[in-house]
Amino acid sequence: MRFDVLTIFPAFFEGFLAYGIVRRACQRRQVEIGIHNLRDWTYDRHQVVDDRPYGGEDGMVLKPEPIFRAVEALTHRQSNPSVVLLTPQGRRFDQSMAQHLSRQSQVVLICGRYEGVDERVAEHLATEEISIGDYVLSGGEPAAMVVMDAVIRLLPDVLGNPTSAQKESFQTGRLDYPVYTRPPVYRGHAVPAELLTGNHAEIELWRRRAALRKTLRYRPDLLTDQTRLDEIDRRLLTELLHPSPPAGQPLTCHSSS
Repeated sequence: MRFDVLTIFPAFFEGFLAYGIVRRACQRRQVEIGIHNLRDWTYDRHQVVDDRPYGGEDGMVLKPEPIFRAVEALTHRQSNPSVVLLTPQGRRFDQSMAQHLSRQSQVVLICGRYEGVDERVAEHLATEEISIGDYVLSGGEPAAMVVMDAVIRLLPDVLGNPTSAQKESFQTGRLDYPVYTRPPVYRGHAVPAELLTGNHAEIELWRRRAALRKTLRYRPDLLTDQTRLDEIDRRLLTELLHPSPPAGQPLTCHSSS
């Protein structure tokens, strides 16, 4: 697949493209990424890309003309490209949206700046508006990197192990399980004994239970729809929500006198 990013700060992406999974995916031609300076699609001498908003108010707004020209030039060979406007007003980005974008042949990411982008871009050019969270950034560049990183790791063979992405947080309806490495004891804190048994079935059960416990603690909203959980996870979740009393300690009722 191919990403094309429209920005007024192309150098912002130099580090992002130079390291890790993104760099390897580009080198192996598993993904193509083009970073484009929006000013290249202006026609005036000063390469102006913004102007004051109609109706007053402070700040500047990115003009529609260079954005329309850039997107049309970059997508003229694609019949149905995804054109994404990165904005706080967009739909919140999540794993299912990353999966959707990973199935596209071309995704254009428009990085907003200043007070925003002329609304005609959202209404008549963008196919979707995306926000990476309920907060405001100085520009869409960090959001573009978040979207690309999340999507690229879902592409075939990018992670090497084809099952790696399938086991990560949000893929199974819960967070991922906690992980440990050597030493087995550090500053008095020990690795859970189940992970040291070598019993793969026991380890798998511990990981599922620990993942559900972590989800209940930090993201209980993910468990409101349990249809994404398999039968084992649903049973373990029931046990966590309604624990049985310890052996030899029957349930008792206390009445006030």
